[in-house]
Amino acid sequence: QVQLVESGGGSVQPGGSLRLSCAASGRTFSSGAMGWFRQAPGKEREFVSVIRWNGNYIYYADSVKGRFTLSRNNAKNTVYLQMNSLKPEDTGTYYCAADTTIILSSIRNPRAYDYWGQGTQVTVSS
Repeated sequence: QVQLVESGGGSVQPGGSLRLSCAASGRTFSSGAMGWFRQAPGKEREFVSVIRWNGNYIYYADSVKGRFTLSRNNAKNTVYLQMNSLKPEDTGTYYCAADTTIILSSIRNPRAYDYWGQGTQVTVSS
């Protein structure tokens, strides 16, 4: 049984920073992908950033490129999302997701992921 546990959400003013963490337990990921999606009230869950374990490739949504940085700690089976220059439109619930068999063409599709965390709230407001 895989469990993903997120932490690090909170409330910040525009221009501020937050760092999210997602720790995986139950298995060690050596294939597939792991990363972050977010969902604002009344909107669909959208892709933010993921990392493919094979090759260490990292993908970002256009809306967060240059502001967010995804990294991982293999020894801790954990991924981190450093979020800088936060904007009000970044507000939402951020979910960690993982899958061991996902293919590249589906990597931005939330429906392609088998494992999800409980979500952590990020609020950017003045």
